[in-house]
Amino acid sequence: MDLMQGLILITSIHLLAAASPGPDFILVSQQTLSNGKRSGFMVSIGIALGLSVHIIYSALGLAAVIASSATALWVIKIIGGCYLLYLGVQGLRAQPQSKVESSLTTKKIVKHSSIKAIAKGFLCNALNPKAPIYFVALFTVVLSPNLPLLHLVIYGAWMMFLQLLWFSTVVVLLSRPSVNEKFQRLGHWIDRILGGAMILIGLKVLTSKIH
Repeated sequence: MDLMQGLILITSIHLLAAASPGPDFILVSQQTLSNGKRSGFMVSIGIALGLSVHIIYSALGLAAVIASSATALWVIKIIGGCYLLYLGVQGLRAQPQSKVESSLTTKKIVKHSSIKAIAKGFLCNALNPKAPIYFVALFTVVLSPNLPLLHLVIYGAWMMFLQLLWFSTVVVLLSRPSVNEKFQRLGHWIDRILGGAMILIGLKVLTSKIH
């Protein structure tokens, strides 16, 4: 399979995977609706960066080992599930935001929130327990022992770009005034609802059987 064929295949598969509802989508939606466009973009960047973790271990051949190891999957499932529960609890604890803040305090909060948002997105994606199985399936289709390193780098960078492009599109759509204004009045309730959804996903991950 040449480079262009691999890119076309990866694009078609990965866009469908990225668009499917899951922890990443819920986190991006939550941060955008409650904290604004900037926070949504920061989370999207973190998710794209988190994807690099899966790409690197898949390229090294570890994805197949992890996917076939019940112990490794169990550890990833526990860590990932607990982190999703943590994010969900944070959402449930959301309170209405005060409208009165000094400009200096606001700048500090924005800076801290940007770093925190990137970290949230990174961990949410990197600790996804379904990722090893997905990547071993995807990479066995497009990778081969004789694949040039340059092609591997291009594939990985392209997947990260697709991930960032999709969630950035979600952020832009949710940031439209006609959509966002309706949610801002109920921002903390949106946080709680999406937090509850994150908890349900976390519980599903923790209680699911490893095949």
